[in-house]
Amino acid sequence: MNTNPRLSIIVPCYNEKNFLAELIAHVQNSPVKNKEIVLIDDCSNDGTTAIIQTEIAAQVDKVIYHRRNQGKGAAIRSGLEHVTGDIVIIQDADLEYDPDEYPKLIAPIVDEKADVVYGSRFTGEGPHRVHLFWHYVGNRALTLLSNVFTNLNLSDMETCYKVFRTDVIKQIKLEQNRFGIEPELTAKVARLGCRVYEVGISYYGRSYAEGKKIGWRDGFKAIYCIIKYGLLR
Repeated sequence: MNTNPRLSIIVPCYNEKNFLAELIAHVQNSPVKNKEIVLIDDCSNDGTTAIIQTEIAAQVDKVIYHRRNQGKGAAIRSGLEHVTGDIVIIQDADLEYDPDEYPKLIAPIVDEKADVVYGSRFTGEGPHRVHLFWHYVGNRALTLLSNVFTNLNLSDMETCYKVFRTDVIKQIKLEQNRFGIEPELTAKVARLGCRVYEVGISYYGRSYAEGKKIGWRDGFKAIYCIIKYGLLR
């Protein structure tokens, strides 16, 4: 891969009026200069859409508007239809993940050592907010179950920061509409025999009062997807 690949940043967004403008500014100012931003508004109903139209649309390369709320997985699928870069990264629209860390996330792919990179919230030396013990336990349990089926040794299957060579992610037919996209992606990456790396990242987790959306129902859906796509191997 060339030493200055184009990075496509997919930003799924739903009801993030308090964070989105700051997040997009942070993405724009990230150290990777050769990039494009593809923003998907998943039918927000809190005023986010108006903010995108008046303040943000001119600052990104592509905005996709869903006419009904479909979920993170559906937003990622929509974004993948429009990316033009050599590498794709998924960036949540909140401020839990730091775009300043793009260079180290894409480095294993740029160096032609990896096809896929996961940013692990449970390794590395960066700051990690301390909170939500049972959320942590759930993440670790889901990762362990996923590893059983995929034979990978990931430490953080549910991380937002998943990075792909574009030609690899384009080979994967995605089905899940909501947060089941995380175990589905992992199972299908493993099935392809991709070279998967992990990189430790910072994590500025937010509480449910601050807008966190994933819940216990998504946990059960993740278990279903782990088993479903794992057995398909």
